[in-house]
Parts: sequence; C-alpha cells; structure tokens
Amino acid sequence: MEKPFKMLSDEHQNILKVIEALTKEVNALETGQALNKDFFNQAIDFIKNYADKFHHVKEEDILFKELSKDSVQMDCNPMEQMLHEHDLGRGFVKGIKQGLERGNKEQIIKNSKEYSQLLQEHIFKEDNILYPMADQSLDQKTQQAMLKEFKQAEDKKFAQGTKDKYLSFVKKL
Repeated sequence: MEKPFKMLSDEHQNILKVIEALTKEVNALETGQALNKDFFNQAIDFIKNYADKFHHVKEEDILFKELSKDSVQMDCNPMEQMLHEHDLGRGFVKGIKQGLERGNKEQIIKNSKEYSQLLQEHIFKEDNILYPMADQSLDQKTQQAMLKEFKQAEDKKFAQGTKDKYLSFVKKL
C-alpha cells in the first residue's frame, strides 16, 4: 500500500536534483563563467510550480492541517517551523528571480546558496523527523484519505502533462 510520506519523499528527491544542479551553476558563476539565464529561468519555474504549488500544497493544505488536529498525538509540533522555512525559501527564490532580472550575479549567487542550504536541511528534517512522526501518529485510514487528497490536489493544481514537464527537466540535469 502506497504511503503519503513516500510520495512526498520521492518528490523531495526530484527537488534535491534541481538543488544540486543549482549549486553547480552557482559554482560556475563564482569561477567567472557566464550566467546561464535559461537554466536559472527553468529552475525558478520548477521551484515555483513543482516544489511550491505541487509539493508544498500537499504539505501545507493537507498534511500539516491533518497533523494540527486535536486528535493527533505528537511529542512536538514542528509545523510552524516547516511553514516558516517554506516562506523563507519563497523569499530566496524571489531574490534569485530579481537578481536574474537585474543581471546581478551576486544576488543570484547569494540567494541560490541560501535557498540550497535551507532546502537541504529542510528536506532532511521532513524526511527523517516529521514524516516518521506523522506515520506513527496517523492511522492507515487517515493516511489513505490523505493520499487520495494528494492526488486530487495534483489534478486540481496541474494540467495534464505538467508534472511530466517538470520530471523531464529533472531527468535532463
């Protein structure tokens, strides 16, 4: 039986591949190579749509809401921190986009590094702390209902073929 946390962790792997490519592009910029605007535009598109609208919506609108219910017993409640980190990430992506629009390499480098560092740590916390806690706290019936909601959220947020577009981008990296 598929688990909602496996789906989220699999999506994290795609996001981490883009983060790895982002890091390589930043390293190239720092060694004096030309700004690869096409890559940065595609990476921003991926982050804003796949990472934020496709992935984070499942966490923020479904998982975190489920975990915030009074009936869910957890030793601690890390959702506020996770939401804060999502917001920080959005700010860094905005900074990358602004740097790209202005041709400001330093702004691109700074925000890309901050975003990459944040996301690597954030994903580690979710995969190794939050998701296992949620798996223990939520019964199978709730998890299956969440999985169904995840798929409905995907259909609602993404037109047919959009997910494949982003997965194709990841495969090319």
